[in-house]
Amino acid sequence: MHAYDLVVVGSANADLVVRVDRRPGAGETVLGSDLVTHAGGKGANQAVAAARLGATTGLLARVGEDAHGRLLADSLGEAGVDTRGLLVGGAPTGVALITVDPSGNNSIVVSPGANARLTPEDVDRAGPLLAAARVVSLQLEIPLVTVAAAVATAARGGTRVVLNASPPVPLPAEVLAVCDPLVVNEHEAAFLLRVAGDPAGEESPASPERWAEALLAAGPRSVVVTLGADGAVLADETGVARVAGLRVEAVDTTGAGDAFTAALAWRLGLGENLTEAARFAVRVGAAAVTRPGAQESYPTFDEVAAR
Repeated sequence: MHAYDLVVVGSANADLVVRVDRRPGAGETVLGSDLVTHAGGKGANQAVAAARLGATTGLLARVGEDAHGRLLADSLGEAGVDTRGLLVGGAPTGVALITVDPSGNNSIVVSPGANARLTPEDVDRAGPLLAAARVVSLQLEIPLVTVAAAVATAARGGTRVVLNASPPVPLPAEVLAVCDPLVVNEHEAAFLLRVAGDPAGEESPASPERWAEALLAAGPRSVVVTLGADGAVLADETGVARVAGLRVEAVDTTGAGDAFTAALAWRLGLGENLTEAARFAVRVGAAAVTRPGAQESYPTFDEVAAR
């Protein structure tokens, strides 16, 4: 019996957001809107997105003993996330500095703070939490050594692992081998292929299908390449497939990829195949971009079903 549909191991940040007419170039200053602070971080975002959809969700993350940490704890609790794995102390809460342009596209700089202090020892102590999950979902805003420890712990217990390789770094073979799926956007896919010396990472025009095939050959059990409004490309042992996007009016894309990955992981844990889960996840991601912010933009299951 699984106590959790999904346990997320990852980051928790305060998102400091400013809207701008256009993002500044090097050495340039532009004026923006009033600063708005949102609860964010890829790990916390995924946990909130899954819980809001109805998944029984836990989170292993670290925040500072400060106002931003309290903001995150409150946001997670309100969404229904089990926060017994939310560790406090070691450094200030991580912060993401985000600019959003009129088209809804964003640029982000992250100060990891307490996220960088989430350790393999923390993972060891949280072993029962990971063992109680159908799926463990991770990202790369925490130390890679901690990601590797969580992946190994999940794999030992036979728990499915979903890894969103963002921000991208070279991944050890033993981590790749357990990913089911490895989730990347176009930039992350090209980066990982270039690191691996695969010519698909430099091809122009780029082919997401080619990327998905090449990434699958690198070792993961399955691959999802997200394409924003154009949907996603999937690759596993059955072949390569494309899932169509859903056209909506984008207001703010912040955190939309996290909503997609959370929805995908949840549905996979319920027994759906990769295509079924990705179709649902596309609808969740599309709903998220129609509202500002990250966590506050995430839909409920009923809102997704109504689309």
